[in-house]
Amino acid sequence: MKHLKNKLKASKTTILFALFLVTTVSYTYAQTATGFGLKGGLNYNGNGKYFESISDNAQNPDRNVGYHVGIFGKIGTKVYFKPELVYTSTKSDYNSDTFEMQKLDAPLLVGVKVLGPLSVFAGPSLQYILDTEFDGVTIDNVEDEFSVGVNFGIGLNLNKVGIDLRYERGLNKNEATFLNNNNRVDTRPDQLILSLSLVL
Repeated sequence: MKHLKNKLKASKTTILFALFLVTTVSYTYAQTATGFGLKGGLNYNGNGKYFESISDNAQNPDRNVGYHVGIFGKIGTKVYFKPELVYTSTKSDYNSDTFEMQKLDAPLLVGVKVLGPLSVFAGPSLQYILDTEFDGVTIDNVEDEFSVGVNFGIGLNLNKVGIDLRYERGLNKNEATFLNNNNRVDTRPDQLILSLSLVL
């Protein structure tokens, strides 16, 4: 019963968080935005490190391809602010085991046009973990469902179509415990993200 209440509380928090961000982006767009649209793409990801409590050996994950879909707003031209709300699914292999994670990301990016349609950007990314699974076992004991990361990258915009390549890294250590608390996974993202966007 307690587990169900915690899940319901987490779901309500997720919905409120998403509604707040969407409302903020929409309001800002209505006032001064130069773009609002949809985005999606692929993630080349390896989540944190895998720890075995018996030997305390850290293992780096093999990277796997995940995906993301979301919305964004863009305010400004030469110097711009670009808030996003993105659903992300990632997968990392640790030897023969697989760690999967789904989360909501809210990057708050500041960019500068450097040459024609090319721009560079960077900023923090607020992250809320929706679900985690290790080899088919759901992980309930995640240290912090909310965490903060950083994004930086380069973008190319041609009229209403844009493409960008960025690197994302989680800043705060955030462990998930599994298998009767014997082993742990650091859930911090460490990934390359390729996105295609369309201004509506």
